[in-house]
This record gives sequence, C-alpha cells and structure tokens, in this order.
Amino acid sequence: MLKRLILVIVVILSETCLWAQTDTIVTEYGYGCETVEQAQSWPLGMQARLDSMMRDPLLDCTQLGLMVWDLTDNCSLFAYNHRQLLRPASTMKVLTAVTALDVLGGDYEFTTSLYYKGKIQGRTLQGDLYCVGGMDPTFSRNDLKAFAESLHQAGIDTIMGKVVADLSMKDTLMWGKGWCWDDKNPTLSPLLVDRKDNFTAQLIGVMAEKGIVVCDVLTKKGRLPNDAVLVAQCRRSIDRILDRMMKDSDNLYAESMYYQIAAREGRQAKALYAQRQQKALMERAGLQSSRYRLADGSGLSLYNYLSAEAETMVLRYAYQRQAVFGHLLPALPVAGVDGTLKRRMRNTPAEGNVKAKTGTLTGIISLAGYCTASNGHLLCFAIINQGVQSASEARAFQDRICVILSE
Repeated sequence: MLKRLILVIVVILSETCLWAQTDTIVTEYGYGCETVEQAQSWPLGMQARLDSMMRDPLLDCTQLGLMVWDLTDNCSLFAYNHRQLLRPASTMKVLTAVTALDVLGGDYEFTTSLYYKGKIQGRTLQGDLYCVGGMDPTFSRNDLKAFAESLHQAGIDTIMGKVVADLSMKDTLMWGKGWCWDDKNPTLSPLLVDRKDNFTAQLIGVMAEKGIVVCDVLTKKGRLPNDAVLVAQCRRSIDRILDRMMKDSDNLYAESMYYQIAAREGRQAKALYAQRQQKALMERAGLQSSRYRLADGSGLSLYNYLSAEAETMVLRYAYQRQAVFGHLLPALPVAGVDGTLKRRMRNTPAEGNVKAKTGTLTGIISLAGYCTASNGHLLCFAIINQGVQSASEARAFQDRICVILSE
C-alpha cells in the first residue's frame, strides 16, 4: 500500500513539473513555443552571452531596458528591466510610424492644395487664392513653381484679391509639448516651404517670377470656402515621408506624420487625438496603454515614457500585419549600410542584417528594430540606455548586443 501511494505521488509530481516547465514558455501575450526543448534548442548560447552583458560596468550607474522577441516562434527570448519606464528618444518614431501605417494605410498621401474663389475675366481673377496646408514636410520651392504654372495654364496673370493661408488642418501650436526651448526645433505649421513658415510670401514671389501680379499683396489666414475651385494639388506618398522620418530620424517628418494621425478624427488635428490613436494601437498590440506617457510623435519631448517591452510589442504587432510591415521594414536604417546606422556595426554579422530605429537625446541612447538570427529566426528587439554620459559607449554596448543576436 505504501509503495502504491509513493508511486502515485511520484506520477503526480512528474506531471506537475512537466506542466510547469511547459507553462513558463507560454507568455502573457497568449503565444509561446510548443515545448521546452523547442524553446531552448538554439538560443541558450545567445542568452548566456546577453546575460553576461548585464554585468557590464556601464550598468553600474545607468539604466537599461532590454527585450528580445523571437517572431518565428512567437516567444520572448530575453528581458532585462523590460517594463522600466524610460525616455525612448527617437525610437518613439516607431510607435508613430506603425500607428500611421495601421490607421491611415500604406496608400495614404500628404496633400497641399491651391484653390481660387471668384471669377476669371480676361486673364484677371476677381477673387482670392487659397493655399490649403496638409503638413507636407517635403513641400519645396519647386512645388510652388508648379502651382504658379498651373495658375498660368488656367489663364490667370493678375489677381485682384488676397492670398489666403488655410491652416485649419491642425491647431496653432508650433512646438511640441515638452520640447526644450533652446533646441533647433521644427516649426509645426500645415504650410511650409523648404521647412520655412513663409508659404504665402514665397508663393507671391514665385508668381511674380512667372509674370502673375497680385494686386493686394497683403496676405491673411482663413478657411477654404465650399465653392472654391481647385487649381493644383501636390501629393506625396506616405512611403516618401516614412523613409526620411526613419532613416534620417527627421523630427519634422515625424511630427507631420503624427498630425496626419491626429487629423483622422475629422476635426482640427491636436496632439491629444494622435495620442488616442497610438494608445489604441498599443492596446491592440496587447499592452496596457495607461502605463505609458505619450507627448509627441518624434521623441523630442522629455515627457515621453515607454518601455523596452512596449516598443518590442509594437514591432511584433507590425510584423504580424503585412500591410504595415511591408512599408515599415524598408524604411528602417540598415546597420553599416544607410541612415543613422550607416557607420555602426560594420564588418560584423550585424552589418546588413540589423534594421532598426535609433534614438538620441542628452543622456539617452536607444535602438529598436529587427534582425535575423543565425538559425534563420526573425527577431525584434528594443534597447534603451538612460543616464549615460558617453553616447559612444552606450552605442558600442548596443552594437555588441546586436552582434550577439545576429550570430
């Protein structure tokens, strides 16, 4: 009887232990590797090397948030302070980009328009011109010349009215919340020419070069009337904006993308509306959005707080949706090849393999993106170093992690 009781206890304990081992592989996100053996077959060496890096002297006096996720097996591979709230710097642009692609779609266009209201008598417009801003950060003087040419082709060489700037696409705030006043911040206006906030003045000058006279050179702000006539439009694909926003980490491009998201609500775009969309995406990615603080689209703000886990789950969400991933991945800097990673990780297994967004603020260096491991598995990761005095030391630390992930 005693032997039989001991045998039953051993069987129960064995089954319990097996269940516990398997259950630790299933993550809180609802996915996981099938077995312990499958989960541990290849990453043990990598995990050991990453674990040894957590004893780097850099971490004696600085903060680190790190998470690595296996997208092929859909399970967590490594985490260190992954829920610590840290300033993301420009890796904030990952959240902005993924939200924009998910909400607006890959065929979305940034639009700047020129209208007139009135009658054309002879070659004279008896009325006003309306410049309607869509916050296209690429709009240039050449685009203004195309507008002037369209007016010329419409048979207009004299304008007996005003040039009106319609800035109603967004609110009147020209800076983001939490931006430092002494930085070289972009101007957040819906109407910019070569990044400068003097659209109507430049348009009048370009029209004069084309022989088009504006009799009332005083400009004003106003809203486009319902019965205005379209003269010309300039359209830019979301991919064109995304490429410079991510590869060059252009803050104006990121904020322009941010306010496109905000404008989706059908009202005058405000940062609050963009934040609502970002938080909704975070919830769809399996995160509790109330844990985080969002302030702008570029990461310039000192009020942004994310975690390595949050960025990793957003990257995983993007990967699971080809309509998003197909646009996001080509826009990311490639290690040793282009963008802000052009000079990093050269002559290592990470070169040409790591595709990730960089981030830099005073005391903060971050990196979030994708790479392929030596076993062919696709990984996503996020690394945030905060409180660092040497940016180069933090970048070298992150590069070593990327090399480990690539080997």
